[in-house]
Amino acid sequence: MSSAPQVIAMDGPAASGKSSVAREVAAKLGWIYVNTGNMYRAATWAVVESGTNPEDEAAVLAVVQGTDFQCTVEGGRSVIRVNGADVELQLNSESVNRGVSYVAKIPQVREILVAMQRDVGHTHPSVMEGRDIGTVVFPDALVKFYIDASEEVRAKRRGLQGHADSVGERDRIDSTRKVAPLTAAADAVVVDSSEMTLAQVVARIMELLHERGVTAAA
Repeated sequence: MSSAPQVIAMDGPAASGKSSVAREVAAKLGWIYVNTGNMYRAATWAVVESGTNPEDEAAVLAVVQGTDFQCTVEGGRSVIRVNGADVELQLNSESVNRGVSYVAKIPQVREILVAMQRDVGHTHPSVMEGRDIGTVVFPDALVKFYIDASEEVRAKRRGLQGHADSVGERDRIDSTRKVAPLTAAADAVVVDSSEMTLAQVVARIMELLHERGVTAAA
């Protein structure tokens, strides 16, 4: 295994488009798409399902530490299971949307899930998206991108997806947490998707990757 992981970091705030972009880029490269947000959502789902208040840090940590989370790679992407169950279809519920930023800011929760993320990234060439991939999880990633968009555009996107959670509130919590706050890595390429289509963003990123010698899997 080489010292530098085969990871492309794709960070950004809620509804910036980073998940769709990362998925498309991974498909074009033939690499694994890793949605780290789903790992935090799975932890939040376990918390909500147990009846625990996501803002009660001690109780949340007890639930997470007592839950079996497994991350596997299937069909070219990461899949997270909770106590052996596939809960992916439930990870975008409104209760999970409301609670995920509170769960994700707990240091011990992040330690558990970051270890899983690093295991995947050191095992498979990956396009990994999240909030702190380029700053904390893989500061030595091959290339780092920060996908952004205006709060107005992101709020509209969330509404079109049928969600009522506040991107502004999630930004505030994610950006001000003490551990691994949402921020662009100093060496990240910032792409503002506010006025760009998904195809345009993906094309631009593929162009930049090509310039850096990152090519599709053989």
